[in-house]
Amino acid sequence: MEKPLSLDLATAEKIAAEIKRRGLPSAVGHHWRYLDILDRARELLADRPVQLAMGYWLDKIPPVPWWTNPEMSGGQVLEQAVHVLDLARVLVGEVTMAHTVPAAETDGEIAKATAAVLRFSNGAAGLLAATCLLPGKNRIGLELCADGISLDLSETRLAADGSSIMEDPGQAKTRVDREFVNAVQGRASDVRVPYEEALRTHRLAHAVARSAVEGGPVWMTSAP
Repeated sequence: MEKPLSLDLATAEKIAAEIKRRGLPSAVGHHWRYLDILDRARELLADRPVQLAMGYWLDKIPPVPWWTNPEMSGGQVLEQAVHVLDLARVLVGEVTMAHTVPAAETDGEIAKATAAVLRFSNGAAGLLAATCLLPGKNRIGLELCADGISLDLSETRLAADGSSIMEDPGQAKTRVDREFVNAVQGRASDVRVPYEEALRTHRLAHAVARSAVEGGPVWMTSAP
């Protein structure tokens, strides 16, 4: 499946339960989990818990008519920035609180800018900034600060302490599809984001979006 899993949380929860009941193989397109630079980032952060995480998705409006309609796309956090939230879960941990401030909506369209404060279960602080106001892709990725090191991870490269140390070979999108096909065919596979795992990220993205609507913090539960 692609992301978002659904426009609401209840539908995604029902699908997850049905996949589990039927014992079906599943995979969701969080291809950043297959970046080679992600493994290197984990190595650099070994024994150094992240204390600050700053995620960005600063981009343009995609050239499809449905994207700015919240009833069709779910908004930028659910449709795009969910990749960054998923990466934060991998490298920092689960989020326990999200408090989001959106820019004012116009004519029933999605908010064109969003800022969120996050609290992680390990005590780390987090920020997420997203906008689609720009003429093109400006910055998309996750910046992390731990004891004695800062990392900046995008879809294409990893930088440590301001210096680029590794370029990704660009095979992640192919690998996420290949591993799912392997699973369907009964071969040895490396599916890193089955539906159940993607649902955890969807819950987080939904909490960020819900906070924007409700105007206050949303506390996450430790759902299985």
